[in-house]
Amino acid sequence: MTLTTALDTAAVDLSGVVKRYGAVTAVDGVSLCIRPGEVVALLGPNGAGKTTTVDMLLGLQQPDRGTVEVYGRAPHDAVALGLVSAVMQTGGLLKDYTVEETVRLTAVLFGKPRTAVGQAIERAGLTDVAGRLVGKCSGGQQQRLRFAMALLPDPELLILDEPTTGMDVAGRHEFWSAIRDDARRGRTVIFATHYLEEADAYADRVVFVRRGRIVADGTAAEVKALASGRTVRATLPGAVEADLAAIAGVDRAEVRGDTVFLHGNDSDGIARHLLTRTAARDLEITSRNLEDAFLALTADEEPPK
Repeated sequence: MTLTTALDTAAVDLSGVVKRYGAVTAVDGVSLCIRPGEVVALLGPNGAGKTTTVDMLLGLQQPDRGTVEVYGRAPHDAVALGLVSAVMQTGGLLKDYTVEETVRLTAVLFGKPRTAVGQAIERAGLTDVAGRLVGKCSGGQQQRLRFAMALLPDPELLILDEPTTGMDVAGRHEFWSAIRDDARRGRTVIFATHYLEEADAYADRVVFVRRGRIVADGTAAEVKALASGRTVRATLPGAVEADLAAIAGVDRAEVRGDTVFLHGNDSDGIARHLLTRTAARDLEITSRNLEDAFLALTADEEPPK
C-alpha cells in the first residue's frame, strides 16, 4: 500500500457531528479522531447510530451540524480518490459471475491492472474458489469476495461492517491476520461486529456508542475497566435465575445449564453467600470481559415504555 496523505493528518476527524431524521436524533454530538494505522472497533446496540456514522464517513449522508473529514478531505472526495473502501454485509454481488470475473470487473472500474486481480483474490483467501460462481459460494466466501473487491483501490481507510459473518474459526483468524498486517503498513481500519471477542483481540481501540453518543473510548483493557465489578462463576444444578438475582451485591445473574454467572461489585460477598447458603461448587472469580462492559455501558438507563 502506498500512502498518499501526510502521516500527521487524521485518518478520520468527526467534530460535534449531529444527524437527525425528523424527530429522531441518530448521531448526537459525536467527536472522534482516528490516527492513520489504527484499528478501531465501533460497537453499540442496534439503533445506536453506528450505521449513520459510517454512512457519513462514506459521504452517503451529510451531518446536520458539525464536520466530517477523511484524511483532511470531505468524505465524498476521499471516496472518489480511492482513499476509502467499505465491506458491507449484503448487496453488490452478481450471482452468475465467478469470483475471478467479479474481481476482474471491479478492477476494470478502478482502472487497475490484471495483476491486481490475482493479488486481491490471494489476499482475501479465495484462490481455491476463484472459478466458482458467486451464487455457489458460502456466506463466508461471499464476504471474502467483498473484501477482495474493497482492496482493489488500495484504500488508506477500510470500513468493515460485520466482516467475518459466515466465516469459520480458521477463516476469521486468517482474515484478521491480514487486517493486522495491513494496519502495520499504515492502513486504517474501522469495523463493526457482533463478535465482541474479535474487538477484544484485534482492535487497537474500542468505541462504544449508545443513543447516538460515545459512552466509552479507549483500549479494550481501558473500556473493560470502566465496567466495575467482577463475575462469580460456579456450578449450581437447579439454580433459579430470579433467586440468584436477589442475592445482595448481584447486579445481573445468568444460568447456563448447571453453571451460574453472577455479576456484581461485591464478588467476595457473593462467593461467601454461594459457599455458605447454597450447594455451589467449583467457584471462580474473574474480571469482567468486553461483553460485560458492553452490556453495562450501552444498556438503557430507563426501561422501555
